[in-house]
Amino acid sequence: MTTALVTGATAGLGAAFARALAAERRDLVLVARDAERLSATASDLRDRFSVDVEVLPADLASVDGCELVEKRLADASRPVELLVNNAGIGLRDAFLENPIEDEERMLALNVRAVMRLTHAAVPGMVTRGHGDVLNVASVAGFGVTAPGSTYSATKAWVITFSESVHLTLRQHGVRVSAVCPGFVRTEFHSRAAIPTENIPDVLWLDADDVVRDALADLRRGRPTSVSSVRYKVLGGIVRYAPRPVFLRLIGRAARTVGR
Repeated sequence: MTTALVTGATAGLGAAFARALAAERRDLVLVARDAERLSATASDLRDRFSVDVEVLPADLASVDGCELVEKRLADASRPVELLVNNAGIGLRDAFLENPIEDEERMLALNVRAVMRLTHAAVPGMVTRGHGDVLNVASVAGFGVTAPGSTYSATKAWVITFSESVHLTLRQHGVRVSAVCPGFVRTEFHSRAAIPTENIPDVLWLDADDVVRDALADLRRGRPTSVSSVRYKVLGGIVRYAPRPVFLRLIGRAARTVGR
């Protein structure tokens, strides 16, 4: 069996990735902050899919947490063939309304941890001549979002980073892809206290569908994965619309929200 390591593995997309990979008969290394919930998730996956599941309780917003997981990724005697960088957070308010400590934590988790874990995993993959990295970004990373949240900036970094590393490593048999979902029914928004009651039902995605599409796109060698036709269209508009026009529209939206 091959082994996959999934961060943020106890809920949402992380849990969906863990289930899908266990169903493929992959052994797992699961990473999350909540040790008790992590152990329960691992036990359920072992019972349901008869795979080996290792747990690593770690806070990836800290250097110590990253170093713990980096050490496991660099262990050549127990190679990790697929890294899923899923752990991440968002903030409800605009940049100037957030404590700088919250902004720094988001940057550390959404950006620094993705960079460090990828950097730890890919040398062994290059040596073996194969391996995969999935970095969970967002369609929000394709453009600026109102009312000025810096979450979109962190996800823009993940997209550009993934595309760049993909171009560097594909000649070595290593595939890297950024997963860019829209609104997914997970704990993400409630944890950040982000209101969702005004989001139309048509914009919500199922976590299992996003994971299925992400794994399929990775195997096709695509550097980005956007789930569903509606988000492919919306993401394309955000990404490729003339910048001055798009910024004017977002500016109007921000003024409306601020009223």
